[in-house]
Amino acid sequence: MTNQKRNNEMIQLSRRLLERIKRHAVSSYPEECCGVLLGRKQGKITTVSNLLELRNTVDESRTQRFLVTPDEYRMAEREATREGLEIVGIYHSHPDHPARPSPFDLEHALPWWSYVIVSASKGQTRSISSWTMKDDRSAFEEETIEIVSGHSEL
Repeated sequence: MTNQKRNNEMIQLSRRLLERIKRHAVSSYPEECCGVLLGRKQGKITTVSNLLELRNTVDESRTQRFLVTPDEYRMAEREATREGLEIVGIYHSHPDHPARPSPFDLEHALPWWSYVIVSASKGQTRSISSWTMKDDRSAFEEETIEIVSGHSEL
């Protein structure tokens, strides 16, 4: 499942982690799911070694928005440190919408993370993509997803 994209950024994750993201999206449907990606970034390659499923704590519009509380974010940072990793991105679902970042996603993103988005609909996932923000914060660029062996997973 390697798709070559123009910006040469790449995110590597195992099929097992990819399936966990998909299951989270399906089980959360019709609401958005969210979680953090733990791993390492070297140059233009982000390697995901683990992920943490987080609760979507937004009060309204749960089918179109997600929110991670500061406490959950701190917990994720502690877990990453405990595992000798760092937070390298966020994943979330778009129920009944394409796996493309929305204007809201762009407004709330950080330029050094990867953003994995999965499109979910009625008990299944339709597509998955990953994005990085341009340095000038003007737009997202799609990055290549590469499936790698999962020997480093925890």
